[in-house]
Amino acid sequence: MLPEPAIPDLMRRLAEAYPDATAPDTKGGRDPFRSVVTCMLSAQSLDRNTAAAARNLFALATTPEGILALDDAAIAQAIRPCGLYNVKTRNLRRMCRYLLDELDGRVPRDRAGLMSLPGVGRKCADIVQHFTFGEAVVAVDTHVHRVCNRMGLAEGKTEAKTAASLEARLPADWRMQAHVILLAHGKRTCRARAPKCGTCTVNELCEAFLAGEMAVAEPGDEATPPRP
Repeated sequence: MLPEPAIPDLMRRLAEAYPDATAPDTKGGRDPFRSVVTCMLSAQSLDRNTAAAARNLFALATTPEGILALDDAAIAQAIRPCGLYNVKTRNLRRMCRYLLDELDGRVPRDRAGLMSLPGVGRKCADIVQHFTFGEAVVAVDTHVHRVCNRMGLAEGKTEAKTAASLEARLPADWRMQAHVILLAHGKRTCRARAPKCGTCTVNELCEAFLAGEMAVAEPGDEATPPRP
C-alpha cells in the first residue's frame, strides 16, 4: 500500500494532470429522486446509454407516483438503452413503492438511508450523497476501484471494500475532488487495457508500476492487457 504521507502528493499531481476533470452529467443533477433513478440505471451501462435511458424515462415520469403509474412494458421500453431493463424495471418499482410507503416520498440524505432503498448499493448511495447533496464522500466505480488498487491508494476486492479503504486513508481535504480526478485518471491514463504507464504523472508512486506488474503499451498498441 502507498504510505499515507505520500497520498497528498499523489492527489496533487493527479489534480494538476487533469485540471478539466468535472463531475459526470448523467446522474440526475441536483434532484434527489432523479439522481437515485439515474444512478440505478447506470449499473453495467455506458454513460451515454444511461443518459439516453434516463432521458426517455423522465419524459414519461419524474416522480415516484408517476413511475408507479406506468406499466412495466412502458418503463422497460424507455430504459432499454441502459441494458438489464427488466431487472431495472422491477428495482425501480420496488424503490418507488418503498420511498412512498416508508419514507413519505423523501430521498434520504445519509448513506444508510440511501442504501435502505431497494436496488441502491454503496456506490449509488455515495454518488447521490456527493453529487446531489454535496457531501464529502468519494464514490468508487469500476475506474476508481481499478486505479486505487493498482496504485496502492486503497485496497479491496470489491468496489464497496475499496470505498471503505479509501475513506479511511484519503485526507479530508481531497474528498470533494477525488472522484472526478481518479475517474479521469482511470479513463485517460490508467486504463483497463493498454495503460499509459510510461507517461503517467504518478508512475514513480504507483505500487503496480514499481513492482513491474504493468504491461506498458507501445505507442499505437491498444491491445496489450496489463496483468490483473
